Amino acid sequence: MTGVLLGADLGTSGVKVVALDPSGAVLGEGESGYEVDRPRPGWAQTDPAVWRRALDDVLVQLAPALTGRRVAGLGLSGQMHGTVLVDDTGIPLGPAVLWPDSRAVAEVDRWRALPDAARAALANPLVPGMTGPVLAWLAAHEPELLRRAAAVVLPKDVLRASLVPGADPRVTDRSDASATLLWDVVADGWSSEATAAAGVDPGLLPRVRPSAEVVGTAALPVGEVPVVVGGADTPLALLAAGTRTGRQVNLGTGAQVLRPGWTPAPADDPPVHGYADVEDRWYAMAALQNGGLAWSWVCGVLGLTPVELFDAAATVPTGAGGVVFRPFLTGERGGVAGPADRGGWTGLSASTTRAELARAAVEGVVFAVAAAADLLGGEGPVVLTGGGGRPAVVQQLLADVLAVPVRFLPIRSASAVGAALLAARGTGTEVATGQQPGRPVEPRPGPELAAALDRWHAERALREPR
Repeated sequence: MTGVLLGADLGTSGVKVVALDPSGAVLGEGESGYEVDRPRPGWAQTDPAVWRRALDDVLVQLAPALTGRRVAGLGLSGQMHGTVLVDDTGIPLGPAVLWPDSRAVAEVDRWRALPDAARAALANPLVPGMTGPVLAWLAAHEPELLRRAAAVVLPKDVLRASLVPGADPRVTDRSDASATLLWDVVADGWSSEATAAAGVDPGLLPRVRPSAEVVGTAALPVGEVPVVVGGADTPLALLAAGTRTGRQVNLGTGAQVLRPGWTPAPADDPPVHGYADVEDRWYAMAALQNGGLAWSWVCGVLGLTPVELFDAAATVPTGAGGVVFRPFLTGERGGVAGPADRGGWTGLSASTTRAELARAAVEGVVFAVAAAADLLGGEGPVVLTGGGGRPAVVQQLLADVLAVPVRFLPIRSASAVGAALLAARGTGTEVATGQQPGRPVEPRPGPELAAALDRWHAERALREPR
């Protein structure tokens, strides 16, 4: 069977949709953005209705390009770790609490108090923005909301439920379930001890179904379209690139360094993550909350568009005139920086220019990505995905600091392409797989880079909260 495949990536700051033809070529793509709601310091949430409106907007944009073509399926990719309480029809009972949210810092202590074996079986860092600690916070502060809930689901799941109202809304997949701090990675199932730590009824947890399973049909502006369960954004970026060995860097609102082929093993609050992918395998991930998020903040402070930011950075030599930027505006997950760490520029003088501030901002994020890659280990060429990897100055700097060739995958959203490939598998639709990255950018390290890295690491160590 042939037809057009749609993939939608539900990101933190926008929805991206791609349409693939049977050759794997992109027939059309679109994007609709939105703001994260931050009603209190440290909070990050979004009304799921905003996501649905954004998706509808993009599908209307794409409809003319698909005129006369049969759409064979839709796959969904979603930001990880979020928490959405829904009723038994899939209607959200409140805003989705997102991965950068830090309201549940105190609740993480419940996970630290777990028996050693149960905590080690989670095999992941203990992060307040993950689903488990957020549920614990809701149990303590919004008990009535929990009493009304039929299930807790992840962001892409609530969007899917709004598209297919007749399907069971209490469903997620392994790639998202394994990233909740409620999943026993070693046993590959829900952890009863972690669920008890969250203070919720185990019946609130969603059913776990294969990522490519068709759940029903959605009435879209492009016709009646089968919809599959979907998966988390990072493993779908791996699927789109066809990365089975080596490392992949995904640079979006956050940043992730991914290494496929991880073998689950007990680990007590490790510095890197280990999650299920969408193909019954596993991958390791070193993650940063502050990737493109930090660059967006810098653009606002400096009065620059993203294009102007990277153009300005490219005019300044490596080292940014001695200016150092720490990108940890919302704190971090540990490893590279901690939850209480914060961002800022240092090394300023009366002669510091806006272009040097821009260069330091680009270097600060890329240096943090390199520090995350060091935590993960591995060697060999790197595949780069995500909108933050598009500027040439970012590609070259990443190649230089990692001292390996870097190949950028030139598509707007690798995760959306991966979601479309999932839809192909679930519907039995023929489509070419594995997008081809561009030509490798070769490393050009030098003494200026080494000095800039030394300054950045020294500043990071100096500013790290004790």
